[in-house]
Amino acid sequence: MPTVIVGAGRIGSSVLEMAIEADIDLTVIEREPKRAHELDSSDNFRVINDDATERDTLHKAQVDGANAIIATTEEDATNLMVLMLARDMGCQTLVSVVHEETNIPLFEQLGATIIENPQRLIAEYLFRGIQDPGIQDFMHVGDADSDAEVFELVVEEGAPIIGKTLEEADVAGLLPPSMIVVAVERDGEVIIPRGHTRVEPGDFITIFSKDGISQEVTSPFGPHAGSISEGDDFGE
Repeated sequence: MPTVIVGAGRIGSSVLEMAIEADIDLTVIEREPKRAHELDSSDNFRVINDDATERDTLHKAQVDGANAIIATTEEDATNLMVLMLARDMGCQTLVSVVHEETNIPLFEQLGATIIENPQRLIAEYLFRGIQDPGIQDFMHVGDADSDAEVFELVVEEGAPIIGKTLEEADVAGLLPPSMIVVAVERDGEVIIPRGHTRVEPGDFITIFSKDGISQEVTSPFGPHAGSISEGDDFGE
C-alpha cells in the first residue's frame, strides 16, 4: 500500500527524502507543474501533477487503499479538505501540518496526527540554542496549556552532578521534584536510570520536566547550562 504525500514544498520534500530512505512505497501529489516535472524524473516514487482537493486526483493516487496520507501544503484549508476527502475514501491514517493554532480542533475532529506551525517550531529550536546551548533536542508534552517538556542534554565537565548517583543528587537538592531523568546514553548504550545510576561527563541525558526547561532543571548538568534567562536581551 502506498503512502501519499500531498505537496512537495520545503516540508513535503523533507518528508519525501526520509520516506525514500525508509524504502516506503510512495505517491506524491504536487499541483505546481514545474515542481512536479522536476520530481517526475525520479524512479523512487510516483508523481501526480494535479489538485489534491479533487476527489478524482485522490482516486488516481489510490488513496482509498493507501497506508497513510500526509498533507504538507502551506494552506490549512487545503490540508483539511484533503484529509476530509481521504477519510471519506477510507484512508485510516491522516497526518498534516497545521499552521494556525485556531484550526487545530478541526484536524483533531478528523482524528489526524498533526504537526503544529513548523515555522514556530524552527524558531523555538533556534531560540533554545541561544537560551541554553546545552539543550540538544526537546518536545512539548500535553495540551497547549501544559508547560511539560521532554528534552535531551549532554553532561558537561565540571557539572555539579558528576560523580553522584541520582539518589545522592536528589538528597543534595540538585534535582527538582518536578523533573525525572528518563534515560542515560553512554558510549552508545542506553541505560534505564535507577537511584544508584551514577552520572558521568559526556552522558547524554533525557529529562522530563513538568515545569518545562528552566535553569533550575538544567544547571546540575553543566556549569553554564541555563545561564541565559528569558528576560535577557540579545544584542538590543
